[in-house]
Amino acid sequence: MLGLALILFVVWVLCVLVFKIAVFAVHILLILGVIALVMHFVRKSRTTTTM
Repeated sequence: MLGLALILFVVWVLCVLVFKIAVFAVHILLILGVIALVMHFVRKSRTTTTM
């Protein structure tokens, strides 16, 4: 019974760590996506004003 509790505890800790890493990665990807979108519109407006 103690072995099962230990296994469940280890799995729980691993899931918490993986979840925190995944949340961090999603936030980084969202920030990079917003930066890319802003850069797209800045470059597009710059090229249309010079034509």
